[in-house]
Amino acid sequence: MGLRDYIKKISDEGKLIKIEEKTSKKLEISGILKSMEPTPVLFEKIIESEFKVIGNLFCSKDSIGNYLGINSNELISTMANAIENRKDPEMTKDPPCQDVESNVNLDLLPILYHCDKDGGNYISSAVAITRDPEYGQNMDFHRAMQYENNEMSIRVVKGRHFHKFLERNDELEVAFCIGNPPNILVAAATSVDIGIDELCIANALEEFKVAKAKSVDLYIPAECEFVLEGKVYLNERHEEGPFVDLTETYDIVRNEPVFEIKRMTHRKNAIWQALLPGGLEHKVLMGMPREPTIFKNVNEVGVKCLDVNVNPGGCSWLHAIVKIDKKNEDDAKKSIKAALRGHKSCKHVFIVDKDIDIYDPLNVEWAMATRFQGDVDLLIKDKEPGSSLDPSAEPGSKLTTKMGFDMTKPLKILKGKNFEKAGFPKIDISKKIPR
Repeated sequence: MGLRDYIKKISDEGKLIKIEEKTSKKLEISGILKSMEPTPVLFEKIIESEFKVIGNLFCSKDSIGNYLGINSNELISTMANAIENRKDPEMTKDPPCQDVESNVNLDLLPILYHCDKDGGNYISSAVAITRDPEYGQNMDFHRAMQYENNEMSIRVVKGRHFHKFLERNDELEVAFCIGNPPNILVAAATSVDIGIDELCIANALEEFKVAKAKSVDLYIPAECEFVLEGKVYLNERHEEGPFVDLTETYDIVRNEPVFEIKRMTHRKNAIWQALLPGGLEHKVLMGMPREPTIFKNVNEVGVKCLDVNVNPGGCSWLHAIVKIDKKNEDDAKKSIKAALRGHKSCKHVFIVDKDIDIYDPLNVEWAMATRFQGDVDLLIKDKEPGSSLDPSAEPGSKLTTKMGFDMTKPLKILKGKNFEKAGFPKIDISKKIPR
């Protein structure tokens, strides 16, 4: 479909709010987006830039499923299939993302200043594409804070493929691609083995074309809205932060590698894609790509996994609710350990039976209240590396205590116990209540 076609589609369906009043990229756009979640919003006139801004595009699994033409309950299997059956994108020599080449000046772009304690204007929606001579191309998300009109400090998390590439090479050619549909966004957020090009996962989700970047040896999505090309330097550093992260808390200030932008291209009438930090869209795009890996790991230990929800209440990162078809008493404990392997940043795993709606927080809490006993159903793991996003983790080492909750009912029901929720009769009340 492509991002432009999707924007037209939701506009025609009356699902897109358009704001024609002049709006500022500093604090104003982010505040409006937050107040309008999950409704998509298009800002027609930006005070500091000639470009339009759009945000809140993919704030739910349903919106991503709608784009891909599937039901949201098919996303896990669809993503798992794309990871296993990757497909090389087709090449084009005339990409729309290179329609216009501008002088490098980040001040001309509507790079948002999101919250009042931010360290600066931040790009949060870009997929960063880079390459290693041995492992090939990699695509990932990396936030970047502007501090000059041609330089940014880019947050590089240790252990991720981008960090490994940078350590191996000291400097990397990088393309920041802004304005992408969800097949590319979701693929960029997946955790796969080093050496796998995530653009091939994206193409398996929905076919698209790639093009050679103008000044760096990289292949980029041909129809993205903006491309910032340049180099990231391991040994050139600048302060980065504070910035609101997935947990909706401020991340600390660090000295991070410098990203020097040397080339800037964009589509005609380009639209800047905003991604609200800590917002619903951020949560969905971070958490949902972890669900197929949890699903796969649980099934691999001989337990039938039915569904996974890396839920917003757990910051779409630190919690996972896993629904299983329990056949053996130890299935839940095996599932907890498998889920933590499938998403190493996860801190708490909740295992429930097939009768529990894992998208209803009240239903999940009901399972904990009626089917969980702490002395036998709680699994506590010794401290191990968790997530750098967790403000309660040990500073520096990110060590955290991980726990799993077996909230499944026993297979052998003891006398006098009942674990089923009673159902009331279904009545057509329209026949009883006068209009």
